[in-house]
Amino acid sequence: MEQNFITDIFLPLALAIIMLGMGLGLVPNDFKRVIRYPKAVTIGLINQVILLPLIAYLLLSMFSLKPELAVGVMLLSACPGGPTSNLISHLAKGDVALSVTLTAVTTFVTMFSIPLIVNFSIVHFMPSGEAVTLPIGGTILKLTTIAVVPVILGMMIKKFAPTLSRKADKPVRIMSAVFLVLIIAGAILKERSNVMEYFALAGPVTLLLNILTLATGFLSAKLFKVNHRQSITVTVESGIQNGTLAIAIGASMLKNVPMTIPPAIYSLIMFFTAGIVIALALRNKEIVKPATT
Repeated sequence: MEQNFITDIFLPLALAIIMLGMGLGLVPNDFKRVIRYPKAVTIGLINQVILLPLIAYLLLSMFSLKPELAVGVMLLSACPGGPTSNLISHLAKGDVALSVTLTAVTTFVTMFSIPLIVNFSIVHFMPSGEAVTLPIGGTILKLTTIAVVPVILGMMIKKFAPTLSRKADKPVRIMSAVFLVLIIAGAILKERSNVMEYFALAGPVTLLLNILTLATGFLSAKLFKVNHRQSITVTVESGIQNGTLAIAIGASMLKNVPMTIPPAIYSLIMFFTAGIVIALALRNKEIVKPATT
């Protein structure tokens, strides 16, 4: 009963509140930036929707992981950037408007790509059928309900009840942070007897995934010559994923707790690598600033 409450009610509700918080910071103009900054948005989308799962798959071909952990890594790679990426872009002095736009757009796009990537991963890594696959239509509907609808609701509150939006913004952000910690801690606690083994197995893969996707974002932004602030944002959005969503899918929809361990480990690792990105971005800004005056 307790496990059903956590996976069927608490996790979806927590994710919905986190996504509501993201919606409270969005306005319709954020989506118009897709037209205003097509190059930066396109690079970010390609990195997240195509290159990120591809990098994850190539890494898994080099490491020998238990099937559930391998699917967990692919599940993580299929998820969009989360609200955390917006905060990191802000702290790194990136283009926050572009960050919000990319997070919002990829959230909508990945509702359709997640079941395809996850089902491919289950069939590929668990061919004996020891795990259920995600029904395409049902998964899109459920993800829309717990991830997209709260974003739209948050946007509506911000537009039609701006006073309520301002008052709700801080409490929702605090609740989001608390839920994030609880979800990660819960995933690790549930598998506490295996957590050290899982960390040893999945830790290097998730760390490499994080580093390589950050590097892919940075190099692609430089290759296509987007400006400095947009480069920071594309880097962050390419390398910071919504681990909370991955954990919710693994626990609530796939009913497979070991699949939640790679996203939980990744969610811890990304704060350290994000700190390095922020430090390098701020240091680089100080270096290039005199040359531009």
